[in-house]
Amino acid sequence: MADNNGSIKDESAESKVLTQEEIDALLGYGMNNGDMVAQRNGVQAILNSNMVFYERLPMLEIVFDRLIRQMATSLRNYTQDNVEVSLEAIESMRFGEYVDSLTLPTLINVFKAEEWDNYGLMSLDSALIYSLVDVLLGGRRGTAAMRIEGRPYTTIELNIIKEIIQLILNDLSAAFDPVTSVGFTFDRLETNPRFAQITRDSNAVIVAHLRIDMESRGGKIDLMLPYTTLEPVRELLLQMFMGERFGRDTVWENHLMSRLWDTDIEVKAILKETKALLSDVSKWEKGTFFPLDIKPSDNVSIYCGDVPLFEGNMGRRNQHIVIRVQGKAEKNG
Repeated sequence: MADNNGSIKDESAESKVLTQEEIDALLGYGMNNGDMVAQRNGVQAILNSNMVFYERLPMLEIVFDRLIRQMATSLRNYTQDNVEVSLEAIESMRFGEYVDSLTLPTLINVFKAEEWDNYGLMSLDSALIYSLVDVLLGGRRGTAAMRIEGRPYTTIELNIIKEIIQLILNDLSAAFDPVTSVGFTFDRLETNPRFAQITRDSNAVIVAHLRIDMESRGGKIDLMLPYTTLEPVRELLLQMFMGERFGRDTVWENHLMSRLWDTDIEVKAILKETKALLSDVSKWEKGTFFPLDIKPSDNVSIYCGDVPLFEGNMGRRNQHIVIRVQGKAEKNG
């Protein structure tokens, strides 16, 4: 189509209006059950390209598996109710990302690993807190706990939760016992995530998501341990099974050590070493004298193969020529 000035206008060159779905796809988001969730594509993939993937700790998964079994027994005995504990997921993330993912209101416990001299977090959502308080104070079974929004936790509720947190920390210490001995102690309770800062936002942490169900009541607990807290026992947590020695076999080492003491080796005593030209050696005949320039008080070197072992003085004992060891030989080079 030509305009009044005679120029040709291409209608296909007009700007295209993007739909919301196309904008979401470009930014790297998708729709899932009506909620916006991040995907690894588009602009979002570029923004997340600096994320670091951290190593897997197989033994830590076994520790958490032991923890849920011990927690189920402890909470059943404490609440006198049918308690089921399950491990929903274990994931690695940054500390700042974990804090941003917390849903308020939530109660955050800061605990300390005494032997490792570092801290961890345990967060309990409000649904679990009200459910535990309802069960312990005689609430009806089969009914959901009443939840009052905006009301701060009372002293009675906080004292009950402190006892349960200490119970879980004791179970966590017992779960680590097959790997290493560590004690987790209660430090403080916080309701604001900003006051529970135990490491930098960019530092890596590992989070275990636990679910506690008591018939129709229950809630979630998150156990968060920074990788810096686990660093003292990192080598132990890298094991694939209990007692793995990364190629070392203690039984074989002990057997080899016991047999080495009974091994016969051949050693040789060297009086003196000197250098000679091949042209001079070719002229040697029977009866030729070769001076060694050695004194009776000079030390004799004892070798095993080409390895120098000791130095000592030569003498005679009965009908045998003997060497009295004076010390270790000096290795040349």
